[in-house]
Amino acid sequence: MSTKQRSYLRPLVLTGAFAALTAVCGFFKVPLGFTFITLQTMMAALAGILLGAKWGAASQAVYLVLGLVGLPIFTQGGGPGYIFQPSFGFLLGFPLTAAVSAWVLGDSTSPLRTALAAGAGILAGYLIGTPYMGLILNVYMGKGLDVWTVVKTGCLIYLPGEAVKVIFTAVVAPPLKRAMKKSELI
Repeated sequence: MSTKQRSYLRPLVLTGAFAALTAVCGFFKVPLGFTFITLQTMMAALAGILLGAKWGAASQAVYLVLGLVGLPIFTQGGGPGYIFQPSFGFLLGFPLTAAVSAWVLGDSTSPLRTALAAGAGILAGYLIGTPYMGLILNVYMGKGLDVWTVVKTGCLIYLPGEAVKVIFTAVVAPPLKRAMKKSELI
């Protein structure tokens, strides 16, 4: 296998691995509000931090496509009808979460910078997920919720858990990134 072929093979394999890890993280779920607490937002941020913006976002896009074509890898199944779930907007935000996390981190391996990157990426995903949730709840499901109620139930109640995920990411990502560079995985 040529060097050029290997240079494409590694990121493709890691992209698939992070898509699978994101799916697995969706099965560890705790119901809260209109959706669930999962480890998926952390995995989306970690994908960007470890794979970079392009491949991290690609891993999350692969996860979305696989779920939308019918694989039951979302927290409540899969298929094209899943776009009408209130939580689907958060899934749509995963590629942005990965990309923003990578962009904010840059080449740093600092735990503080990693925490800022993961936090910024997760918040970027919420900028898609929260309005989408409001749209589905109000327009499709006819709930008639005001903006503040959507923000409280679709965003604010999840932020303490997201903070824990950001701290965990800041602890585990820097040594993982260094190990991956050392082993030439990235």
